[in-house]
Amino acid sequence: MHKANALTVIRIYNTLTQQKEEFQPIQPGKVRMYVCGMTVYDYCHLGHARVLVAFDVITRYLRHRGYDVHYVRNITDIDDKILRRADENGEPFDALTDRMIQAMHEDEQKLGVLAPTEEPRATDYIDEIIAMIRVLIAKDHAYAADNGDVYFSVNSFDGYGKLSKKKLEDLLAGARVDVEQAKKSPADFALWKAAKPGEVSWPSPWGDGRPGWHIECSAMSTRCLGDTFDIHGGGPDLLFPHHENEIAQSECATGHHFVNTWMHAGAIRVNKEKMSKSLGNFFTIREILDKYPPEVVRYFLVSSHYRSQVDYSEDNLAEAGRTLERLYHALRGVVPAKNVPEGEFDRQFHEAMDDDFNTAGSISVLHGAASELNQARRDGHDDRAAELAAVLVRLGAVLGILQQDPEAFFKAGVEGDLSAEQIEAMIQARADARKAKNFAEADRIRDELQEKGIILDDSREGTSWRRG
Repeated sequence: MHKANALTVIRIYNTLTQQKEEFQPIQPGKVRMYVCGMTVYDYCHLGHARVLVAFDVITRYLRHRGYDVHYVRNITDIDDKILRRADENGEPFDALTDRMIQAMHEDEQKLGVLAPTEEPRATDYIDEIIAMIRVLIAKDHAYAADNGDVYFSVNSFDGYGKLSKKKLEDLLAGARVDVEQAKKSPADFALWKAAKPGEVSWPSPWGDGRPGWHIECSAMSTRCLGDTFDIHGGGPDLLFPHHENEIAQSECATGHHFVNTWMHAGAIRVNKEKMSKSLGNFFTIREILDKYPPEVVRYFLVSSHYRSQVDYSEDNLAEAGRTLERLYHALRGVVPAKNVPEGEFDRQFHEAMDDDFNTAGSISVLHGAASELNQARRDGHDDRAAELAAVLVRLGAVLGILQQDPEAFFKAGVEGDLSAEQIEAMIQARADARKAKNFAEADRIRDELQEKGIILDDSREGTSWRRG
């Protein structure tokens, strides 16, 4: 691990300023980061996986460079979608959310996503949310409407639109005035929603109700990280209005600048089309992991820069599997050396990652190290091969890859018709056939294994296998 110091210069693209900036945390050596998490009414989808993995890599790298990272990722466990789904299922809303949170954690663990430092739930912060709304009303930035809702007055905040670069007059021109008669302005948004009959609610000075979506994150982030913190991240769809509204209500409530660096992951497209349920190209993480090994999916996601658009397709996942296999092939049969000092490949890796967490560049460094490892093996330089294997594993850990035993990686895959024991028995039968010079039978066994997705690799040491 590098010690974070003046020589560690990381540049991050800040959505607020729309340029790369030298990252300087508020407190030297410490990073306070908040990322908007899931609204837990359904299983996590591929877009969620993109955000989860992107900020996992960012956290891993900052820690690798010596920073103490306090990473908060919230859970929205009360909103319209949750209440609708729970009603459809005929179950209490918290039974639904508890089940979906457990499923989310299972998906994260399979993808190698580390747990955040804190994972606050909105329903645990109702008191903080009410307190923040009280302050906003007292400062004339919010108002209680006749219908029992409380709204934020967008006109009261001069900086509205500074993140999304949207002008308030344009938003007002495009708004339908008749949508909410209770609002003073069509652009105003709900901080507190009056409960409908029979709906789950909490008591408040404005009547029974529940928080609006945007205020949850302001209350949770400032409570966990302070009025001003270093990094706020999320998916591309959250930039407006969610993050814009967070800035407005947070800065009006605290009187302080909210966040120094805003980061947004790129969108997921499926076969070059936007992923959506209406197009029938919507995939949950679980559906994808039924078809592909988790590390292949993770490699696919980290092989593109976190801000870039990622195109999900069967071909692209298959290609990710093949390129990840090349790295594991280099490690196969090599015991990584211990206590290998950092060298040129580490420098190149850091250079790529210091430039706005350029994972595409860092992965090319891994492939360069793998090529040199393969050459060292061919030349009989076993000590050098062992050193390079250690470098590959060390740098792979920053991306959350290459931590499996290579044999386990090749033999895991997605289970097919044959068990590992059956495959080993067929390989032994093939070896016996070859020894007896019955090459037709040996070829038949190889072909049968290949038809079932099992690839054989013959070498001087014997025959190894992997699921193709």
